Amino acid sequence: MSPPLFWVADVPRAGTDVVVSGPEGRHAVTVTRLAVGEELIACDGRGSTARCEIVAITGKDSLVARAHTYAYADPPRPRVTVVQALPKSERSELAVDLATEAGADEIVPWQAARCVARWTGKAEKGREKWRAAATAAAKQSRRPWIPSIAPLASTTDVRSRCADAIATGGVVAVLHEHGAVGLRDVALGEAAEIVLVVGPEGGLDDTEIADLTALGATSVILGPEVLRTSTAAAVALGAIGVLTDRWATR
Repeated sequence: MSPPLFWVADVPRAGTDVVVSGPEGRHAVTVTRLAVGEELIACDGRGSTARCEIVAITGKDSLVARAHTYAYADPPRPRVTVVQALPKSERSELAVDLATEAGADEIVPWQAARCVARWTGKAEKGREKWRAAATAAAKQSRRPWIPSIAPLASTTDVRSRCADAIATGGVVAVLHEHGAVGLRDVALGEAAEIVLVVGPEGGLDDTEIADLTALGATSVILGPEVLRTSTAAAVALGAIGVLTDRWATR
């Protein structure tokens, strides 16, 4: 099993020390109960990691670790952005958690027409919850990159983002139970970027689908089962990982 990962501001080079403190240090010392001689991974969430050995416990929320190795991982290509219509209640953070574990590079919260959830007057609070969910999921899955969480998007914003992606060589896949093709029939490997558009519990309305496909997006079906909005992106990301080089052994 790989060592646990902890976030640090600056990842140490081999032979140098790093202090893990604050909430991360408290989790390492008090919750995980790491001891001197055990290993951890120090990561900045921006691609840099170091495998370290703990050399001192300096308090209930602080330890010192010495790096044995340092590595930098380029973000996988093609880049994948998930435009996620707001799920309701606890499924909101679950959608972010699963998409992060499956490798999303950016997640865009979208106030789609049929969303039950509304972020009116609390968009920044909702965004912060999604950031926290993405950070926790990246930590659990040992991801060297934390996906960015975009500001709340309107349907106009989503159309503009999708148009820009298509204009620069990207592919936009609108996930829908009555999609025209499967993901393996979409030219993913040559795409500069892949944008996955995920509708809410009530589904995308006809206008949203028509507007996006008119821009050049493809309506895609993932399989015979109808997936929840909170799981659709993760399933699509798994398929993309296999159909492109994103999950290629490094």
